[in-house]
Order: sequence, then C-alpha cells, then structure tokens
Amino acid sequence: MLDKMGRQIEYLRVSVTDRCNLRCVYCMPEGGIEQVTHDEILSFDELYRVIKETTYLGIKKVRITGGEPLVRKGIISFIKKVKEIKGIEEVCLTTNGILLADYMDQLYEAGLDRINISLDTFNCDRYKSITRRDGLDKVLKAIELGVEKGFKRIKVNTVIIKELNYEEIEDFVNLAEEYDIDVRFIELMPIGEAKGYTPTSNDEIKGIIKMHRKLYPVYSKKGSGPAKYYKTNGSKGRIGFISAMSHEFCQECNRIRITPEGFLKLCLHSNKGIDLKELLRNNIDDYELRHIIKDAVENKPDRHHFNENSEDEDNRLMSQIGG
Repeated sequence: MLDKMGRQIEYLRVSVTDRCNLRCVYCMPEGGIEQVTHDEILSFDELYRVIKETTYLGIKKVRITGGEPLVRKGIISFIKKVKEIKGIEEVCLTTNGILLADYMDQLYEAGLDRINISLDTFNCDRYKSITRRDGLDKVLKAIELGVEKGFKRIKVNTVIIKELNYEEIEDFVNLAEEYDIDVRFIELMPIGEAKGYTPTSNDEIKGIIKMHRKLYPVYSKKGSGPAKYYKTNGSKGRIGFISAMSHEFCQECNRIRITPEGFLKLCLHSNKGIDLKELLRNNIDDYELRHIIKDAVENKPDRHHFNENSEDEDNRLMSQIGG
C-alpha cells in the first residue's frame, strides 16, 4: 500500500478508547474530557474487521493505544484475536503502566510482542503533580516485570518539559544503562494542553547527555520507526530520540491511525481522513471497504504542519486522537 509520496504504509495504530486513568497536565484537563459514549466507539468486532481488511493492503504491524487501552474490558481477548490475523507480524501496546503489572501474564500469553510504557519522572511527588494521580511504584514494577517476562522489546517513552522534569534527563539515561530496554526521548508536540508548556529539543537533550557520556549510534533498519538510537559505554539498553518537531521525519512515515470513534486518520496533525464507523454501520462490503481505505491512504498528507498555522489542523486532545 503506497501513498502518493511512494511511502509504504504497513503500520496501523488503533485507539480502542479515549478514557484514561491518569490526567497528565500536558495531555488532559484536570476534569477530564467529554468522552465518546460506548455506542459511539467502534466495537472490538468492528475494529477486528477493519484490521483484517487492512492486512490485504499491506498492514503488518498493529499498535493498540488509547487513552489507556487497558481500561477497556475485553482488551486481552481482542489482542489475542488480532495477533492471530494472517499477515499481522507484530502486535504492540502503548500504556501508562498503571494496570500493566496486573495484566502482564495475560498479555504475554495472548501473544503481545512489544510494550511501550509512558513515564516522565522517577520522583513520587512529581509523578503525582504531572499525572494528578498516584501510582509511580506500579509503573516501575511493570517495567521490571516486562523485562523479566521476555517480550520482544520494552520501551519507555518520556517527554522532557522545561517546567516539569528537565533535571531528570540523566535518570532516564541511567535506566537504559541498567536494563536491556529502549528509553526514548519524545519531543513535546503542540497538541491540546501541551501548547501551554515549554518543549525541550532532542538536540538539547543530547548535549546534556554528552557532557558526561559518549553516545554511539546504533543501526536501525529502514521502516523500523522514527527513533534514532544510541548506546553509551557499557549500557544494556538503547537511548532513542524521536524528534518530530526539530528534525521532521514525515518522508519516512509508514503509519495510519484509527481513533476510538472509527475515524481513519492519515496524519497525527491533520483532520483529513475517513469516517469508517459510518461505512461499517451502513453494511459496506469488505471489497468496497478495502478500496475506500486504499484510496484514502493514497492521499496521505505529505507532512505535518506543527510549526505553522494550517487549516487542516486537528484541534482535539491526544487522548481523543490516539496516543
């Protein structure tokens, strides 16, 4: 499945819910959001059908996201079912880690390949301040259990923000040195609540790390994702940098997204796409569904426009779009 830029689209991110058990200050208002009703989100059967049809178009990797995907009932069975679809090579999960330890064994048995865990601090008080909730101990426990369990890869994603956790950069590097995991610094994107905070560029973060360590580039095969990886002397894991703002990588983008209410998003920043829910609930046949998705993907936007005003900007919060 190629778009008009010749990019091979093989990665589908599926948001199964807009609900979350945290209220991170750069993601959601303290009072939460107006949630999509149960009837308005795609059922697991509808999501399964869409995923299955996209495999005929070349989708090989599926990531389950939210909100917080583990708050949705039936998620384990859904992951197992998706894993069994012919043509799907990897099923991954992005989570805040609060419920992860409780579901670790079930996720492993369901065939989940990789887990991304979002974490922005190692300080209990700061964790409560950032997330407006308690639970840092649960997240740290989940990271250890995930490493012990033997998933293909555990990744810890962190967003460094000047007002919140700037002084903890070294602590995240230490984590990658202690465990055979990927610790990835993701630049803050100006979406929703995040617009009120000061981002830190990955070039600046690299400069801070290099004050005390050398960074050695690690080769990653083309299409494996936007992160650029490095290791330090003696580190067990890797340090990754996802620099969507300072070093745009749109020319390598291989993904599309489905929001909780069934909107096929072609670009994180753009509001362009297709309402799959309406099609599904009006009894579209599989061939036509496949054809409509393929046509939409061919017109995937060339690039995001975070650094400029755009009439195509999606003004929803990240939890509503799919993290």
